[in-house]
Amino acid sequence: MSARKILITGGTGQVARPLAEALACENEVWCLGRFGAPDIERQLNVQGINTWRWDMDDLSQDGLIGLPRDFTHVVHSAVRRGEDGDFNAAIEVNSVAAGQLMTHCRTAEGFLYVSTGAVYSRQSLDHAYTETDPVDGVADWLPAYPVGKIATEGAVRAFARVLGLPTTIARLNIAYGPNGYGGVPLLYFKRMLAGEPIPVPLDGRQNWFSPLYADDLVAQVPRLWEAASVPATLVNWGGDESVGMTDCIRYMERLTGVPAKLVESEVTRETYRFDPTLRRRLTGPCTTSWRDGIRRTFEALQPEHLEH
Repeated sequence: MSARKILITGGTGQVARPLAEALACENEVWCLGRFGAPDIERQLNVQGINTWRWDMDDLSQDGLIGLPRDFTHVVHSAVRRGEDGDFNAAIEVNSVAAGQLMTHCRTAEGFLYVSTGAVYSRQSLDHAYTETDPVDGVADWLPAYPVGKIATEGAVRAFARVLGLPTTIARLNIAYGPNGYGGVPLLYFKRMLAGEPIPVPLDGRQNWFSPLYADDLVAQVPRLWEAASVPATLVNWGGDESVGMTDCIRYMERLTGVPAKLVESEVTRETYRFDPTLRRRLTGPCTTSWRDGIRRTFEALQPEHLEH
């Protein structure tokens, strides 16, 4: 993409930052966020990215006053995750913020809302979820998170129709890569380094997921904008390969020589395997295998721990 005016929320996150940095090469990019991390705003600015301070928890319109309206494309990935367990706040803050943002950018050619696979009603651990599978918003590891996402999906669908704003809702799997904190696999590796137990499902089973490497994520966003429609397009956004989380952890053990302390538990960080059929039709195939992606991530973020 080139010569477009692009708005990205959550611009310091695992999804949005590599996207903003890639698109800024040939487009006018604006990132919205609180920019709480030290020096993060300056790091974006020196790459030619415009920043705008926006706190989703402020439900007044004041946070968007003065922000340009003539964006051609929008990615909304900012989220109140609900770590405090406040379901009502997760519902209201996320859904109202999405509605305000869509109204502000109602003339855009494409609006992309980043949702999550955690909205799905849990089936077998290796079930390949499709876009038509039922949702229920139950996640023991972070209960308010999927509830807020379901509520926001509803708001996004409504505003897409009311405003006539072409929209894609992309239910993200696990994004990872050599940026930010690296993604969920690197979170597990930090626990490995600390010798902390890692909960895994009972009876030797494992959580399956469809990891999406940063390069593929960035490459697919323009295609997801192209797929935007009224009513909103819904697509599962993950990689082409299905991976067991235990297998991923064992691979990190082989790469680094750092042992993992796996402990069977009834409560784990659940992940979801996606059927990639629709996403591949919209974006084309991924180009990075999960093992190559994990190795590249370690080469960038944890090179001192690689054994070979």
